[in-house]
Amino acid sequence: MARFVALFRGINVGRAKRIAMADLRALLESMGFGDVRTLLNSGNAVFSGPAESHAKLARRIRVAVASRLGVDALVIVKSAKDIDAVVASNKLAATAKDPSRLLVAFTHDAKSLAALASIANAEWGAEEVHVGEHAAYVWCANGILESKAGVALLTGLGQTGTTRNWSTVVKIHALLR
Repeated sequence: MARFVALFRGINVGRAKRIAMADLRALLESMGFGDVRTLLNSGNAVFSGPAESHAKLARRIRVAVASRLGVDALVIVKSAKDIDAVVASNKLAATAKDPSRLLVAFTHDAKSLAALASIANAEWGAEEVHVGEHAAYVWCANGILESKAGVALLTGLGQTGTTRNWSTVVKIHALLR
């Protein structure tokens, strides 16, 4: 059995798309996934499952959550190996002194990630952007809410991805181990 993380976009942000993490864990277990653990209340679920395509897993989970829990949200699935690569490829780690101000963007595919390259080439002052092979990283020097680079990243993602701060990525990485 392989280890994966399902990253939901927009779960439990404000009053929309509310899901109890206990319900999400129970649903994933009912789908045959093992060792299911959730992290925080924002739609991060680590689990073991058959080694199948990430896109197929994401579709299965999204459909099940929509039909059984009544919430339709984008789901990005990454393997433990993928998250290892995201952590190892963080070229902004030395710059980012506060992990809560370092955003990491995840997409389903390389094409969606590559579409963010123009953001990395722009001048952002104290902020920095790196688009890697596995994720895009944005250092929001003055905080996420004040970040023009962060807004550009989210706009560029559209409905093709989701973000987590570096603190959460590190916690997910540990849970996958």
